[in-house]
Amino acid sequence: MSDMSASVSLAVTHLVPLAKEVDENKVTPGVLGFIVFAVMALAVWGLMKSMNKHMQKVDFKEAPDTDAEQPGRTTDSPAQQG
Repeated sequence: MSDMSASVSLAVTHLVPLAKEVDENKVTPGVLGFIVFAVMALAVWGLMKSMNKHMQKVDFKEAPDTDAEQPGRTTDSPAQQG
């Protein structure tokens, strides 16, 4: 895990100067903002792809309700029967 945090800090130290090269009087998201947005977009795309795969495995057909099909047995409440 320390390798990942080291590589992230190394990437940030290289990207922050790129963001500083923009004119200081302009307010823009810059390169770092674009990279963060791109990473978030890739994460959402991956989650949507995974969700789609899991949703295709779901069977939406309902099983027949055996209690409702038995004759002589009512499912109404006692207040509605009287």
